Amino acid sequence: MKILLDECVPKRLKAHLHDYEVYTVRELGLGGLKNGKLMAYCVENKFDVLLTIDKNMAFQQNMAIYPIAIAVLNSKSSKLEVLLSFLSAFRGQLVNMKKHAYYIIDK
Repeated sequence: MKILLDECVPKRLKAHLHDYEVYTVRELGLGGLKNGKLMAYCVENKFDVLLTIDKNMAFQQNMAIYPIAIAVLNSKSSKLEVLLSFLSAFRGQLVNMKKHAYYIIDK
């Protein structure tokens, strides 16, 4: 499973997802890239999931044209300690995620 962490997600979250192939926007030099271009990058580089806390992404992107899943941690905070509480639910849903879909992950 190849996962990209959006720039609004702390890069330290990567260490807690060691069971997967995880990259951060920053380490790939994609900081500041608009969502549409980021989605295109994900498709071109065969990512399975874009993990974010940006709840507006579903309204900004036409998921029908992007063969990737967007997983949104339904958090009001980007603090690592808070996001860690969502990881169990994220892992549980990850195996069933479909491409062209948007998922809200609650605790």
